[in-house]
Amino acid sequence: PISGRVVIGAGGESDQLAVGETIGSGGGEADLALDPLEGRGVVARGGYGAMSMVAVGEPGSFQTLPDMYMRKMAIGPKARGAIDLRKPVGENIRAIADAFGRMVNDVTTIVLDRPRHHDLIEEIRAAGARIKLIQDGDVTASISAAVRGTNDHLAIGIGGTRQAVLSAAALRCLGGELQAQLWPTSRREVTEAQEAGVEDLERIFTTEDLAPGEVIVVATGVSNGDLLRGVRFQADSAWTHSLVMCTRCNWVRFVDGIHFFARERREEVRLPRY
Repeated sequence: PISGRVVIGAGGESDQLAVGETIGSGGGEADLALDPLEGRGVVARGGYGAMSMVAVGEPGSFQTLPDMYMRKMAIGPKARGAIDLRKPVGENIRAIADAFGRMVNDVTTIVLDRPRHHDLIEEIRAAGARIKLIQDGDVTASISAAVRGTNDHLAIGIGGTRQAVLSAAALRCLGGELQAQLWPTSRREVTEAQEAGVEDLERIFTTEDLAPGEVIVVATGVSNGDLLRGVRFQADSAWTHSLVMCTRCNWVRFVDGIHFFARERREEVRLPRY
């Protein structure tokens, strides 16, 4: 049992998972960073790659930042140390290609399909890399870039601070790297950043800055994606596919779960059909 405090949450003040809410039946104190549904638009459109995610750590394990945009880049262990958010996109892509020992046109970048990314997309095209445009799923993209076999190498663009912290927690477990920089769009946001202790708005936040503590991260697929399978329903149960990771234990596990609707099991367990 834990006594958990939500430090990165979702929803408004009335939401049970909002920032400041306490979760658990008592016990060891813990901070929670969560997103009940990463990729809301994906689910609304019947698309791919939505998931539910939570990261847990000791108090102080997650950087708390105002709710605003951040510029960010996320990569896997193979290219760790090769990127610099202050350098041009093309230079970073070439560094990633060198780290993987492949041509630039074999590097796949994931970008949210947003008007604010028009110039970024043009820079990536000019560099010669492949582009995978996604509608939603900022954190999912960061994790995918850090897992071999997805054929994704870089997640880049402008997204929320909450997603940056969750991505950093996941990449801590996967051995990847995330660099992020606040991108305020108004004087109010500049003031909020300064009140949060960020005096230098040009500061580059690293993976360890955003998620400095030992963390456990769990992500469960809601709809099918490259990384996780979505929820599958049977007559008496639901099947889930989850990714469970821990920095202290240094393990990454893919877990299949069967969740029965009734307290008393009436049906036999069936093998999953993939």
